[in-house]
Amino acid sequence: MSAKLAIHGGEKAIGTRLPSYLESAGRTFGGEEEALVLEALHSGCLTRNGGKMVPRLEAEFAERLGVKHAAACSSGTASVHLAIAALDPAPGDEIIVPPITDIGSIAPILWQNAVPVFADLDPVTITLDPADVERRITPKTRAIVAVHLAGQPCALDELSAIARRHNLVLIEDCSQAYWAEYKGKLVGTIGDMACFSLQQSKHITCGEGGLFVTNNDEWARRATLFADKAWPRDTKTLGSCRFLFLAQNYRMSELEGAVALAQLRKLPAPVVKRRALAARLDAAIKDLASVSAPAVPSNTKHSYWLYMLRVHHDAARATARQFGDALVAEGVPAWVEYIIDPLYLSPVFTGPNTYAASGYPFSAYGSQKFEHGLCPVAERVLHEVIAILWNENYTEAQVDQIATAIHKVAAHFAGN
Repeated sequence: MSAKLAIHGGEKAIGTRLPSYLESAGRTFGGEEEALVLEALHSGCLTRNGGKMVPRLEAEFAERLGVKHAAACSSGTASVHLAIAALDPAPGDEIIVPPITDIGSIAPILWQNAVPVFADLDPVTITLDPADVERRITPKTRAIVAVHLAGQPCALDELSAIARRHNLVLIEDCSQAYWAEYKGKLVGTIGDMACFSLQQSKHITCGEGGLFVTNNDEWARRATLFADKAWPRDTKTLGSCRFLFLAQNYRMSELEGAVALAQLRKLPAPVVKRRALAARLDAAIKDLASVSAPAVPSNTKHSYWLYMLRVHHDAARATARQFGDALVAEGVPAWVEYIIDPLYLSPVFTGPNTYAASGYPFSAYGSQKFEHGLCPVAERVLHEVIAILWNENYTEAQVDQIATAIHKVAAHFAGN
């Protein structure tokens, strides 16, 4: 193979496109999903109220995870909203969040008229820094949302201790971290509540969907009601008294429930495969000074929704943007610099563009200025990462091609 980079007209290191989560080659759909979808169709009932698939999904998910309650909903964002609604914050209550995540981890806080407060990240794991979380706590703080970014668990012992010390609720956002482990326990079983996504790109999927879990009976009841307009279906009444509080319609359909149920039964195999393939790439690039594999503390097991390659600018003699653009040209599927900027630099916050021109709830309760420098570690690490899209259906040969591409790009910049 020519040493000339593909971005400069050379031959690609990866000649054929790798499996993608947007097509069947990158998913685990099969006869199991087809059978359950047909069962739902033949039943004639495609809504969860009267159907069987969604209740079966909730029961099996709770059992497999080892928790008391699970509530299915329409998206991972909705699952976070169920958690916030179960908490029932007052307007202006604060909830601590990381600055690198999907907006779905944060928008539900605003929808409940509470205020997200951003805390910085651990520079190694790119998850919440417990010390900075504690610094951000005020008398208004109600909860912490711990996002297990890309499949890497947060420092849950430290965050749990902080939550207990300050009488806060710890919410785990496991949308990117199915069957990741912290000290031998599955993520989602350690905090007070947890949220999962079934969106197309996740380890298991039904296209769109989410799951909320908790061991707390009261929160489970409120979350379940919130997903269905706060209508207690067991009351058997159509009177106006049935709508108990302000809530959403986040119901999951029976067709989604059928696909998700079949997908659930395939866990943890996709995660096990992703770990094995990640270990192979780790070994293949371990001698490169210009880049490093995702840092995985010994007390955790990563689930590799993404493979977060770190670029060391001085050694690489290139920025992550330059290195990543070259990798993409070689055929490596990746998001260069991941989300590029921390979420607090989005117009939602800098405007703020919330409720028309009111700026609410920030105008009434905001305590942070959403500007550069708010979370310096997050701002720096985003410009050091290349998020390689990871998939259990990659072959070992394809992972070796990714390694070849990384070596090729590293050699090019080192020779400049």
